[in-house]
Amino acid sequence: MLKPLIALYFFILGAIQLGLWIGLYRTYQANNLVKPSKYWITSLVANITALFIFGYGVLSVEDVSRPQFNFTIANTLFYIAALAQFLFCKSLNQPISHRFDLWAKISIIPFLIIFESLRQFGNFETRTTYMVLLAMLMFSFQIYEIQRFKRREPSPQLTYMQIATGIELFFAITRMVILIIGTVSIQKVDQLPQILIFSTIAQLVANTLAYIAISSYWTEKMAISRAVALSENQVVKNLLSERDELISSLLIANKTAATGALSASIAHELNQPVAAISLNTEFIQRKLNEGQVDQDGLKEVITHIQQDNHRIAKIVSTLRDIFKQEEIKASDIHLDELIEQIKPIILPQVRDFKINLKFDLNVNQSIPLNSNEISQVIINLLNNSIEALSNANQANKEIQINTRVFGNYVELKISDNGPGIPDQLKASIFDLMKTNKKQGMGLGLWLCKHIIDRHQGRISYQQPALGGAEFLIQLPIECVNA
Repeated sequence: MLKPLIALYFFILGAIQLGLWIGLYRTYQANNLVKPSKYWITSLVANITALFIFGYGVLSVEDVSRPQFNFTIANTLFYIAALAQFLFCKSLNQPISHRFDLWAKISIIPFLIIFESLRQFGNFETRTTYMVLLAMLMFSFQIYEIQRFKRREPSPQLTYMQIATGIELFFAITRMVILIIGTVSIQKVDQLPQILIFSTIAQLVANTLAYIAISSYWTEKMAISRAVALSENQVVKNLLSERDELISSLLIANKTAATGALSASIAHELNQPVAAISLNTEFIQRKLNEGQVDQDGLKEVITHIQQDNHRIAKIVSTLRDIFKQEEIKASDIHLDELIEQIKPIILPQVRDFKINLKFDLNVNQSIPLNSNEISQVIINLLNNSIEALSNANQANKEIQINTRVFGNYVELKISDNGPGIPDQLKASIFDLMKTNKKQGMGLGLWLCKHIIDRHQGRISYQQPALGGAEFLIQLPIECVNA
């Protein structure tokens, strides 16, 4: 009668843990922004399998001093479960290195060999002592790693897991004491001391509570992640709404007043990064609605949004300094390196419109520049070339960026083979509110000239003989004075 009762305990705990795994899997399928740790999933699956195999083994065992091979399989799975749970706790504090992960997997082989030897040549007491010692070691490591993590990031769920693991450790020690003080060699299941059976079952119950605590931890992380994503979507929607209101107000603003020019410039310069944020946000929302969010893809899109947010902050700060007529905050900058930093902003548009972007960079010295302001000039000129070529019909679309040192100046030349600028607008292309674009505001080139003038440089436009547009910027090598 004792064997079916013990087996029933194992089957019940296995069923509870199986239900726990199914529940977490369904939660993850519904909201897969946060993926549960592979170590915890491995631990849970191994433990569930071990419980069912061990329960079946208890029903069929006759001599517990010489059990069947399925006990070796079950106990190896228990070892894998404990090992993976320890790796999960360790991964909370630092990533598990490939070498450490490999050695952990290799350790399974000697465990299996040792336990199988004990099954064939040892007895019940030696096998149980072996398992209990390993369990005590794993539980101690888990408690230590969780405590380290909680010092940085308190978590009620991990506290519950720590308590449950402490209970496991207590009952493992109890089992060890019972084995040490025992005087009778155990041959049959009916000879097992009740206190030993109780301690074993209690340890497994505490183990189940530990798994429940980790499940609650991951469920909470999934809920927080979804709440953050929804909050960020709302922030971006509010930003887009404010942008539309700002542009609407700017259409009736004073075109020549300094404050009007500043506001219009901000709206003009923010349009591209805000539009990029809008597209990325729509992408995230669509994937959330479809429930098909790829973790790596989501991280990449969020990184783009963060970069565009940073770019917006730099634009606002730069324009504020320009219109306050404050002294230029210049530092020694390599112009070629600055152009390299701008590439990631421009390349996606260039690829979309199949434009060939060529670089001929020949400046090996630094010059005094405000990197934010000059970056804005280069981006504006490149955006103009990209927009011109996007509407062109020729097959070979090309933009060239050249730099060189010429006398006391560093020269930057940006040219394209697009349609160029109409003759009637050439004389006024740098004037405020002058544009040949149907939906343009006439701010980009005016702002470019304003920035270059602040650097005591020169900017000019010329149309090459073969067509297109070419802007030449000359920046002094000597120190800039506002």
